[in-house]
Amino acid sequence: MAGKQLPSSSLARARAASPRGLLAAAALLLLLLLLAASYSLLLSPSSPGGLASPSSGPGSAADTAFLASLDRFLASPRRSAPPAAAPGDLDAAIRAEEEERLYGGGAWPAAPAPLRVYVYEMPSRFTYDLLRLFRDSYRETSNLTSNGSPVHRLVEQHSIDYWLWADLIAPESQRLLKNVIRVRRQEEADIFYIPFFTTISYFLLEKQECKALYREALKWVTDQPAWQRSEGRDHVIPVHHPWSFKSVRRFVKKAIWLLPDMDSTGNWYKPGQVYLEKDVILPYVPNVDLCDSKCVSETQSRRSTLLFFRGRLRRNAGGKIRSKLVTELKDAEGIIIEEGTAGADGKAAAQNGMRKSLFCLNPAGDTPSSARLFDAIVSGCIPVIVSDELELPFEGILDYRKIALFVSSNDAVQPGWLVKYLRSIDAKRIRQMQSNLLKYSRHFLYSSPARPLGPEDLTWRMIAGKLVNIKLHIRRSQRVVRESRSICSVPNPVMIETLYSDCMTPNVKEQDVL
Repeated sequence: MAGKQLPSSSLARARAASPRGLLAAAALLLLLLLLAASYSLLLSPSSPGGLASPSSGPGSAADTAFLASLDRFLASPRRSAPPAAAPGDLDAAIRAEEEERLYGGGAWPAAPAPLRVYVYEMPSRFTYDLLRLFRDSYRETSNLTSNGSPVHRLVEQHSIDYWLWADLIAPESQRLLKNVIRVRRQEEADIFYIPFFTTISYFLLEKQECKALYREALKWVTDQPAWQRSEGRDHVIPVHHPWSFKSVRRFVKKAIWLLPDMDSTGNWYKPGQVYLEKDVILPYVPNVDLCDSKCVSETQSRRSTLLFFRGRLRRNAGGKIRSKLVTELKDAEGIIIEEGTAGADGKAAAQNGMRKSLFCLNPAGDTPSSARLFDAIVSGCIPVIVSDELELPFEGILDYRKIALFVSSNDAVQPGWLVKYLRSIDAKRIRQMQSNLLKYSRHFLYSSPARPLGPEDLTWRMIAGKLVNIKLHIRRSQRVVRESRSICSVPNPVMIETLYSDCMTPNVKEQDVL
């Protein structure tokens, strides 16, 4: 069918205007193409000045690399607005908020409400200054611990305080976690977060300078009205290295500690300082790269080593099991036991060894835990845990029996027992555990922004589960007649001090923490 005909006058005008109109249209089209290309380049995670996409994969360096994330964090504008001052009567304001939630109308929420966290605005010497100190001195790898481990690698390994804080104070529009929110008014808070970098200060400051900073932080925190109201029971303190904050721990033992593990021997924590009802175990930051689904598929046929271990072969305390295992396993077929080394070469050797092995040995270190456990998990290597005192991160949520084997120390050192046990595990179970490792690895990868079901998310879920018990002990301490505690006769005074320590609050003095 013929097209619609234009009137002759219209056709003449169209012909007359066509060269100029075509030129304008071409220019406009070129401008639109340039704008589209620029926008695409800006959003590309791989472009030099691009913005990393929040949906980047769990193994992308932009998400999980500590230094890269820290550089972006310190280069960005300060994210915090001045918080509201605490009410004159904080306890009364909190009671009013709680009653409004209970009786303010509407049905009880079907799903748990988000955990409300108040983040203290501490002076920069406790926060930003320490992060800059770490970043600016990172390349000075000559500073080693007594056993040869690079100090900065240890700080990075225990950098859970950075990942949690950076996510909490990020603009809400950039955050992916919805089960935890930051509040600006103290009376709205369920939990109070103390953003003091205890591990950085321990490793990078001189001993006396570190102790002085610990005393300053202690005084600053214990002077806060919210701390005095609860004696710290609803406050979260990251003390993820077993040596950090050690000189003043006894004054904050009622707070929620974020720990790498627990220790019943008394070598690292005093009796009554740490226990599962109060504290939360967090994973170390893995030292090796994630072996994702593509990596697992490619390495599946190359996992010819039965059992692999690379690390310090001699440790103190509970770690003495290592030397016994070395003696037992060193000549066994299909088993590789190596002394670990620091630096990029050591990381590459450990990563390659784990990706070529079915099982990875995880004996206790100086403490019951070892970062090697999380290296094995993200490498797709089934952990064989030989640590009788070990507590595991998020065990109230995760079932580790699906991804790891647990072996008693007594069995592991029996001649031939461990090799025979590992060879007896059928191929179907191995494949199932490897598949579970791939699914579980997301729970042990810290990232910015923090991702749902990542370690930051699970940390707040664990803390939220403690809220009722925290409130119970706060209210109990407020109504108990304190003098009555001094005349109680109990068979286990340590337990009473641990669970019901309402008799007294230490008067923190400078000379007490020297």
